[in-house]
Amino acid sequence: MQLALALAGAMLIGASAHAQDAAALKKNMIGQWELSTTDRSKTCVVTLKPESTQQGSKLELEPDCAKVLPFTKDIVAWNIKGLDIVRLQTPAGEAVIDLTEVESGIFEGIRSGEGVYILQNLAAARSLSKTMDAMIGDWSIVRGNGRAICGLTLTNNEAGPENFQLFLKPRCDPLVANFKPTQWRLERGELLMFSASGETWHFEADDNAQWRRMPDMADPLLLLRQ
Repeated sequence: MQLALALAGAMLIGASAHAQDAAALKKNMIGQWELSTTDRSKTCVVTLKPESTQQGSKLELEPDCAKVLPFTKDIVAWNIKGLDIVRLQTPAGEAVIDLTEVESGIFEGIRSGEGVYILQNLAAARSLSKTMDAMIGDWSIVRGNGRAICGLTLTNNEAGPENFQLFLKPRCDPLVANFKPTQWRLERGELLMFSASGETWHFEADDNAQWRRMPDMADPLLLLRQ
């Protein structure tokens, strides 16, 4: 009997905690968000509201959303499903897209046959956009001792659905020349470079406003603005 009561109490506590988590997430979602493709070449501003309707909670889409992201024409409300799923839904409550938090304030969802979409706080998304604009131009790849081994140019020329063109300058060190990156993008705080063969280099911004290749090495590679 005591065991049964203990189990029932634990279940009630667990259910209460889950309800609190969902309620906290719903409260945190109120406001303006950007729904976009992973490279942010297509974006739509979504305003999530606290008022409830029969379909869920109210939302507003900016006027051009359906032109930019056609699937958004079916979205009329939003809701929280489970503990961490933000559902943008039809009048019947069916999911147009379910988005799960993958990082603080960044949600990811997949639409079959279309790909991955990102939902993130509008202010943070626009800050990222400014960061990307700031990346366009000439850079040097530099060894930890300060010796430049290659120059390159990051452009905003589209090179596919998510990436942008990258051009190496002449006389690069074999390490970079053999890698031969041709495309780049920003993704979740990283700068990614891609070779035609599918190899990827990851760079993270460090405390000195420079980008360091990861994983870190004894002789690091740094990406510095020229």
